[in-house]
Amino acid sequence: MTPVLFDFSDPGSAALWSPINDGVMGGVSQSRLRHDTAGHAVFAGHVSFENNGGFASVRCRPGDLGRKDVVAYLLQVLGDGKRYKLNLRTDDGFDGVNYQAGFHPPAGSWASCRIASADFLPTWRGKPVADAPPLDTARVRQIGLMIADRQEGPFRLAVRSIAVEVA
Repeated sequence: MTPVLFDFSDPGSAALWSPINDGVMGGVSQSRLRHDTAGHAVFAGHVSFENNGGFASVRCRPGDLGRKDVVAYLLQVLGDGKRYKLNLRTDDGFDGVNYQAGFHPPAGSWASCRIASADFLPTWRGKPVADAPPLDTARVRQIGLMIADRQEGPFRLAVRSIAVEVA
């Protein structure tokens, strides 16, 4: 079974997401998630190292996104050759423990990226949190997309959907 959490063919889905860029730490990177009339969302912007910056992200509003027995998160994406992260939060807060896993979609063609639930690692502001519990997929409240890891310049990731694979 693969329940869809976000179907970006619906223009309203992208409206539930907001940017959270390195400006929270003084940087000047920019991003946003917008609906494309071709029937998907686009996470795009520019990552800058100015003022000790270096990341751009978007995150959905808190909601009931948790599912028991999730073995993987499935993204239908069109990449630009850059590496991205899927971020999961188990609370409604702005800051705190964030579970991250990377994915690297091919450039120029639609692809399905499967990220195993076990691959999500607890972090806080990009640093590992050794004493945090493993991800509890039943408690997921927020989902986000991020670009970081010293990838300066413009980026563009098209997203058709985010779904879960349930055991």
